[in-house]
Amino acid sequence: MSERDVERTYSVEDFAAKLRRLADALEAGKPFRIQIAGERFTVPRNAQISVEHERGDDEEEVEFQLKWKLADAEAAAPETDDAEV
Repeated sequence: MSERDVERTYSVEDFAAKLRRLADALEAGKPFRIQIAGERFTVPRNAQISVEHERGDDEEEVEFQLKWKLADAEAAAPETDDAEV
């Protein structure tokens, strides 16, 4: 798998919907399927979750971050792309 570093901006409505689906999957102990910039992938249920806060001279940033091993995502991936959480 090749390296990738993409940032995508969403409307408030779309971002809230993604967060709701993620929260529901986390609470249910299920993997989370998401598509970002044309690529669909699985976040496994055992992904590490962190929140990062950065402050600069003229702006602040909060990042919600999920990290996992590729092998964990492959094991959690559903058989078809239709099984989106």
